[in-house]
Amino acid sequence: MLNSKDVLDTIKELSIIAGEEILKLFNKDISPEYKEDNSPVTEADKNANDIIVSGIKKEFPDMGILAEESSDDLSRLEKRYCFLVDPLDGTKEFIRGNDEFTVNIALTEWGKPIGGVIYVPVYKELYYGWAGEGAFSLINGEEKRLHVSKRIGNIRLAKSRTHHSHMLDKLISINNINHVIVAGSAYKGCLLARGDVEAYYRFGRTMEWDTAAMEIIATEAGGIFSGMDGNQFKYNKKNPENPQGFYLLNNEANKLSIPME
Repeated sequence: MLNSKDVLDTIKELSIIAGEEILKLFNKDISPEYKEDNSPVTEADKNANDIIVSGIKKEFPDMGILAEESSDDLSRLEKRYCFLVDPLDGTKEFIRGNDEFTVNIALTEWGKPIGGVIYVPVYKELYYGWAGEGAFSLINGEEKRLHVSKRIGNIRLAKSRTHHSHMLDKLISINNINHVIVAGSAYKGCLLARGDVEAYYRFGRTMEWDTAAMEIIATEAGGIFSGMDGNQFKYNKKNPENPQGFYLLNNEANKLSIPME
């Protein structure tokens, strides 16, 4: 029987250890490499990935793992449980010396996220959730239950610092959004979960490890997560891409009109 406390305790600890390793290289003179999709990867990404993957394998050797900086072991497709690992979400933020990069770890069961952790190393903020058990933050030693905002209308929308999209600009314009909060990485999902914004729309391709932890934390805080086409994301697929974009809302009443291409 899977024990949610055991899993969460393990991935919370691993996210913090990985975060501390990342901070050793933060604001240092680093030379990123570039992957086939032209996304950057640094020594910090790789070191954090090694810490998390080895820690998961030690504690949960029978479960699958899909990690951004590891070669893909497709035996994960046959597993009931699969961990999704983004060891450094917001590598571009990290390279530029911005604070809002995160460590994301999620656990999926038959393709659905059931638990997740997002750690923000610079701020030492930990966010986590488990299906049916709620979402929480741990900041300055204080654990707090997370709840999305109750605000309807005149909403605050989270916008990425680095992933610029003309479609998002059109969405902001046609929906007359006046309050735009710029933030990096999966931290935007944490802002929604704790009630600081009411919407986050992301157009274009994402990978499973980008969204799984954010999805479970935000939905356990009372939020709504959906693919831009209205369908839920499926995780632990052979191809880990989700090409259609997604949105997060505090309430269905705040759903925005999506512009035509």
